[in-house]
Amino acid sequence: MTDTNTTFTGEQLSVPERVVVATTAGIFQPLPPQTVTAEGEIVMSGQAIGTIESGGISTEVHSRFTGFLMGMLAHAGERVRPGQPVAWLRVTGAA
Repeated sequence: MTDTNTTFTGEQLSVPERVVVATTAGIFQPLPPQTVTAEGEIVMSGQAIGTIESGGISTEVHSRFTGFLMGMLAHAGERVRPGQPVAWLRVTGAA
C-alpha cells in the first residue's frame, strides 16, 4: 500500500510563468510596440496586449498579471478560440 501523504522532490514546483488567454473567438491582432511593451519589458495587470476581431466587433485582450512579457503565442491575423493562450509572462511578485 502506498502512503498518499508522501511528498516527492519536484512536486512543490512554483512556476513564475502565466499565460494571457483569448476571451472570445476571432482574429487576434497584437497591439503595436508603441502601445504594448516589447518582449522582456513589464506588462501591468489590466493592460491590453492585443485585440480580437469577430463579426465587426473588436475586443481587447487584457493581462490578469503583472510581469515580464516573455513572448507572444498567437501571431497577427491568427484565428483564436476562447481560453487559448496568446502571450506568456514571467510574473513579478505573487500571482
